[in-house]
Amino acid sequence: MKSIEIVTTEAITLLKKLIETPSFSGEEDKTAVLIADWFNDNKIPFERENNNIWAYNFHFDKSKPTLLLNSHHDTVKPNQGYALDPFSAIEEDGKIFGLGSNDAGGCLVSLLATFTHFYKQENLSHNLVLVASAEEENSGSKGLNSVLQHLPKLDCAVVGEPTEMQLAIAEKGLLVLDVIVPGTASHAAHLNNDNPIYNAIEIIEWFRNYTFEKVSEILGPIKMTVTQINAGKQHNVVPSECHLVVDIRVNDKYNNQEIFETVVQNVKATVKPRSMHLNASSIDKNHGLVQAGIELGRTTYGSPTLSDQSVLSCQSLKLGPGNSLRSHTADEFIYINEIEEGIQLYIKILSDFLNQNKTTTL
Repeated sequence: MKSIEIVTTEAITLLKKLIETPSFSGEEDKTAVLIADWFNDNKIPFERENNNIWAYNFHFDKSKPTLLLNSHHDTVKPNQGYALDPFSAIEEDGKIFGLGSNDAGGCLVSLLATFTHFYKQENLSHNLVLVASAEEENSGSKGLNSVLQHLPKLDCAVVGEPTEMQLAIAEKGLLVLDVIVPGTASHAAHLNNDNPIYNAIEIIEWFRNYTFEKVSEILGPIKMTVTQINAGKQHNVVPSECHLVVDIRVNDKYNNQEIFETVVQNVKATVKPRSMHLNASSIDKNHGLVQAGIELGRTTYGSPTLSDQSVLSCQSLKLGPGNSLRSHTADEFIYINEIEEGIQLYIKILSDFLNQNKTTTL
C-alpha cells in the first residue's frame, strides 16, 4: 500500500490536472476521465454513469452499513474579476490558484486519497462508497441524485465541501417559489379595485412577516425573501398578473413540502415550486463521525450554503479543506497545507469511526 505522503502528493497533482480541465456543470466528461485514471492507477474498480464515477472498498460486505464519501468535480463559470487564468493551476506562496481549486477540487482529491488509503483495509465497521459527482453547482438531474438508485442503502455520509475541516452538522435547504398574483386587466385611467400589483403588497408583507414556529438550534429560523417582482408592460395598462419570486432557506425542523403547503394555505395566489428536493440536512451531534471530529478539536456549526447533502436521505456531515468564502470568487485558491491537513484529518476521523467494534445507531 502506498504511504499517505505519496498518496497526498498524487492527490495534489490530480487537483492541478482538474483545474486545467474545464468542467462546467453538465460538461464534466474530461475531468471524469482524470478521476477514472486515478482509480485505474490505483487498481480500484469503478463504475461510471454520465459524468459520475463511484467505487466501493475491496472488502465490501452487504451485511454491514455503508458510509458514503462524496464530493463534486463540476465548477461554476469563472467570473469577470479573474486576473489569473482560471484554467492554469498556478502554485505560488503555498497556494494553488485556479477555478474549482477550493470548491470543491481540494475536497474531492482529499477524499480520493482517503478512500484509497482505506480501500483494502479489513474489518471496518462500515462499507465505503466514494462518489465523484457531477452537476452539483446547478443541482442538475444527472448528478449525485441520479446515482443514488445504483447504490446500496446509505447509513451516513461525509460530503466534501470547504469547511476549513470544521464540522458542518446541519445545512439549510432551499425552496424557490414562483408566485403569480391574479388581478383584472384594465386601462389605467379607469377605476380598478383588482390591480394585481396592489394585491401583491399583502402577499409580500406576508412573506416578510410570517414566522415559522420551529427554530433550529443549529440553523436558526426559516428565512423567506421576495427577491424578484415583475408586472406590466405599458404605463397605461393595468396587467392581469403580478409575478413574484421567493427564496426560502429551510431549517432542519421542516421539509420543503411542509413549507410549500403553509404558503399555499396563506396566500391568495398561484404558487409553483421550481423544485422540491433540496431539503435541509443534518447529523446528530452524538453520531460517531461528529464525535470523532470533536475529539480532534474540530468545532460544529450550521452551514447556510447548499451542497449535494440536499439530495441525501441519510444523516450527513459536511467536511472538507478550504474556505467557503473563497468559493465562486475571482482568483480562487486553496492552500497546499489545507489539502495535506485535510487528508490527515479525514483519515484520523474515519479511522476512529470505522474501527469501532460496534456500528453507529442511526
